[in-house]
Amino acid sequence: MSRLIDRKLVRRFALGAAAVALVTIGTVTAVQAAGRDPAYNAARTDGKVGEKMNGYLGIVGAATPELRGMVDDINIKRKAVYAERAQAQHATVEEYAFTSGCQLILQTSPGEKYQAPDGSWQTRGNGPPLRDNRCP
Repeated sequence: MSRLIDRKLVRRFALGAAAVALVTIGTVTAVQAAGRDPAYNAARTDGKVGEKMNGYLGIVGAATPELRGMVDDINIKRKAVYAERAQAQHATVEEYAFTSGCQLILQTSPGEKYQAPDGSWQTRGNGPPLRDNRCP
């Protein structure tokens, strides 16, 4: 039993370390692609969208059809990246997405919204964001 637990811990550590490097590349690409859209930049700056703990973009407050469409499109692209990278790392999409969420929240700028570990929406200040203690 302890060997199984040790293997799971080693796998999670390896996944975390590898994912940090790959997530930065994969999710930055997805975020950069979204960042080219002025509507995305405006929604992010206005606090209408924020980074969620699960690695996906979330809507903060009321959703318009346009905002919902934009967020859904970005999240579909993110999931495709996560699925590809997770398979290469022998991880689940959910594990990879969570690690991505940790990194995307860390990459938020002051004034941007993000989801705290308790599920509440927070506005990033000058200090580090609140992150889940499982984040690498």
